[in-house]
Amino acid sequence: MLKEFREFAVKGNAIDMAVGIIVGAAFGKIVNSLVADIIMPPIGLVLGNVDFSNLFIVLKEGTQPSPYASVDAAKAVGAVTFNYGVFVNTLISFTIVAFAVFLLVRSINRLKRKEAAAPAAEPTTKDCPYCLSVIPLGAVRCAHCTADLKQ
Repeated sequence: MLKEFREFAVKGNAIDMAVGIIVGAAFGKIVNSLVADIIMPPIGLVLGNVDFSNLFIVLKEGTQPSPYASVDAAKAVGAVTFNYGVFVNTLISFTIVAFAVFLLVRSINRLKRKEAAAPAAEPTTKDCPYCLSVIPLGAVRCAHCTADLKQ
């Protein structure tokens, strides 16, 4: 069983998958930072100094009455909140990741189509009908069985 696991673990597909997961996790962190630190602050500024990560609705008061300055402050006193601002940030992050994956898959598909559309090379050999050996296309006599070949 250990031998089978080792064979599985060192297969190219398993290693490729592991590398993909690690790179994907790092890419996800970059996109989250892009959304939270680059995209959302200007949008919040345009909308009147709104911090999307702190947009929430209080569903149940905590030990202290509202208003709460932030989601963290509300959670610290035990309030139950509906965090729609965090959801908006996550939705934008997902859209960016999905678009990046779409572009990647699209370019891979384009490369595959180019490979499939490439014309096949003209054959330079044929099979001898008598001995089934591979011979040059223009041969009139088989080099293996010396049979006369019809043109």
